[in-house]
Amino acid sequence: MTIEFDVLTALAIILFIVNLLLAIVLIFIERKDATSTWAWLLVLYFVPFFGFIIYLLIGQTLTRRKMFEWEGIQKIGIESLIEEQKEQIIDPDFTFNEPMVDESRDLIYMMLINNDAVLTKENKIDLYTDGKEKFDQLLKDIKQAKTFIHMQYYIFRNDGIGKEIIQALTEKARQGVKVRFLYDDLGSRQLKHKHLAELEKAGGEIGVFFPSKLSPINLRLNYRNHRKLTNIDGYLGYVGGFNVGDEYLGKSKKFGYWRDTHLRIIGPAVHSIQTRFILDWNQAAKKYHISYEDRYFPSIEAQGSSAIQIVSSGPDSEWEQIKSGYLKMIMMAQDSIYIQTPYFIPDQTLLDALKVACLSGINVQIIIPNKPDHMFVYWATTSHVGELLKVGAKVYTYENGFIHAKTLIVDRKISSVGTANIDMRSFKLNFEVNAFIYEEETAEKLLAKFDEDLMLSKLFTWEDYEKRSKTMRFKESISRLLSPIL
Repeated sequence: MTIEFDVLTALAIILFIVNLLLAIVLIFIERKDATSTWAWLLVLYFVPFFGFIIYLLIGQTLTRRKMFEWEGIQKIGIESLIEEQKEQIIDPDFTFNEPMVDESRDLIYMMLINNDAVLTKENKIDLYTDGKEKFDQLLKDIKQAKTFIHMQYYIFRNDGIGKEIIQALTEKARQGVKVRFLYDDLGSRQLKHKHLAELEKAGGEIGVFFPSKLSPINLRLNYRNHRKLTNIDGYLGYVGGFNVGDEYLGKSKKFGYWRDTHLRIIGPAVHSIQTRFILDWNQAAKKYHISYEDRYFPSIEAQGSSAIQIVSSGPDSEWEQIKSGYLKMIMMAQDSIYIQTPYFIPDQTLLDALKVACLSGINVQIIIPNKPDHMFVYWATTSHVGELLKVGAKVYTYENGFIHAKTLIVDRKISSVGTANIDMRSFKLNFEVNAFIYEEETAEKLLAKFDEDLMLSKLFTWEDYEKRSKTMRFKESISRLLSPIL
C-alpha cells in the first residue's frame, strides 16, 4: 500500500509541476491574450494530464516571423500602387468614380496599409452557391487552360469529384500546361502521395502546407492553411468557401445539401489572388520555387464593374486583418447587416459591435446551421447568438442541409466573401483569404441568395432560446469558456 501510495503521490507531484511550468509558459513567455490564457488554464486545471497533451497538439503559438516571402513582389509594382492609392484616398478633393468605393475610403485605406491589399476595379464576378454548378464550371475552366493552373485547397478528398479534378489537372499537365497543386496536410489528410502520382508523372508540381514530421499523424492542429484559391492563366480566379469533396456536392448522409458561397473572378483582382498563391506556394514547396515571370501577371481588359480587395490574414501577422475588416464594415452600417456563417464565435469586440448595431435600430440578420459539424463549436455558436437575440437580432437556422457560407453584406452595398468564419480560429489561428467587394450589384445578388435561404430556414427566437434544456445550457457554458481556443 505504501509503495502504491508513493507512486501515486509522485505522479501527482509530477503533474502539478508540469502544469505549473506550462502555466508559467502561457502567462509569462507566450503572452497569449487574457481570454485564451484563462481558457487554457481551465483545461490544465480540470484535465491535468490530457490538458497538457491537448496543449501540445493545438495550443502552441506560432512565431510571428515573416513566413511568406517572394522577390517578385518588387516587379509587380505593388509598392508604388499602394502609395498611389493611399494618396488618392487621403486627398479630400479626389473623388472615385465608383460611389461604393468613395463611401468606403476608410475601410479600403485600412486594408491597404495593414495588408497591402490593393484596390482593383473593373472585375467581373460570377457567384456560385451550389456545389455542382461551381465544380462543373471549374472543370470547364481547367479544360480550357492554356498556360498554367495554380490551385490551392484546405480540404481535398480523393473521392468522386476529387478524382475528377485530379484527372483533369493531369490531362492539362500532359498537354504542357504548368500545373501547381497545393493542399493543407491536415485538412487533406486522406489525400496520399500515391493519389497524385500520375499528376506528378505528367509534370505537375505538388506542394504540402505544414506537412507532418510524424506521418501519417499531424500533431499541428492549429495554424492550418484554410484558403481555397484557383488561378487559371493569370486572368481567371476562384475564391470562397467550397473545399473539394463529394459532401460539397450534397452527397453526405449526415449533412445533406451543402450550401456555400464561392466567387469566380475575371479581372485585375486575379493578380492579387496570384500573389497570394505564390506566397503560399513558395513557403510550402521550396524545391519548386516560383520566380517572377510576366506570364503570371498578364494585362487584363475590363470585364465588369466590381471593385475588389483580396485580403489575407493569419497567425504570422500582428493584425487580424479580416476580423478588422468585418468590424469596420459593421461599424459603417447605417441600415442593415446580413451574416451567413457556419460558426459564430466572435470575440468581445465583434460581439459588442453587433450588439451596438442592434441597439441602434440596424437590421441585423444571421443565418447559422441547424446541425453541428463540430459539437463544441456548435454549442458555443448557440451561446453567442443568444446574446444577440436579447438585443433584437434576427437569427435563423438553415433547415435544407448544412450552410457553410462565409458572407457579410452591409447596407446592401458592400460585402465580403471568402474562407474566414466568424470565430477566433479564423481570426487568429488559421491562414485565411477574403474578397471585400465594393459594388451594389454583387451585394444585391448575395442578398437575393440570402432571401432564398430564409425561405429554407427557421426563425430562432428568444423564446426558443429560453426553452433550451438544462443539458444544453451546461454544454453552452462549457463551450463558451473554451471558445477562445476552439
